Amino acid sequence: MTDETVQLETTQPATRVVLAEDSVLLRDGIVRLLTSAGFDVAAACPDADSFIEAVDEHRPDLVVVDVRMPPTFTSEGIVAALAVRDKHRETAVMVLSQYVEEQYATELVAARSKGVGYLLKDRVADTSDFIAALRDVAGGGTVLDPEVVTQLLTRARHADPLAALTPRERDVLDLMAQGRTNSAIGKQLYVSDGAVEKHVTSIFTKLDLPPAEGDHRRVLAVLRWLDQED
Repeated sequence: MTDETVQLETTQPATRVVLAEDSVLLRDGIVRLLTSAGFDVAAACPDADSFIEAVDEHRPDLVVVDVRMPPTFTSEGIVAALAVRDKHRETAVMVLSQYVEEQYATELVAARSKGVGYLLKDRVADTSDFIAALRDVAGGGTVLDPEVVTQLLTRARHADPLAALTPRERDVLDLMAQGRTNSAIGKQLYVSDGAVEKHVTSIFTKLDLPPAEGDHRRVLAVLRWLDQED
């Protein structure tokens, strides 16, 4: 490696960061962590209003924001983060939260697939992973806490139970919608009647159709299938 190469690497500007966190201890701790990792912390703010002002003034490469901020400790932080995302498209956004806030996570990533992250505060304790996540987001990557991913997927499946069906189960349900009997479905798909019955039972379970008096589950399952095709 030449002296010229070393000079180019060492003079590359540090990633400028604006932090918003109401807890003094956590705010100071993150500032020390980021500074020691080579970030340039331009401002560390205790509330959403001062955070917005700091972003407008410093034009950071990355913002790190707590979801819940004063005065109500509800949505001030995420609202500020969304405002920054819309106003400063070049600024990467990392949101920190005590708990998984599904709605906020969805809103954050809905209109932006690059330079965005959502982590639970517990992850800050793993400093090496936390710093790596910040660098990834600052570089245009997307980082979502595993718990966030799990809950978003669960929510999506609850919102659309048909999404939980396997391709074979979808084939069976489609043939059920055509009025085929289990025997006819088996012949169509080249499987045994017993295999079809297992698929049908699994379909009922995934669509949350427990046995009931009259047992109209087959009709209800078909209605749900036809409804998603409209």
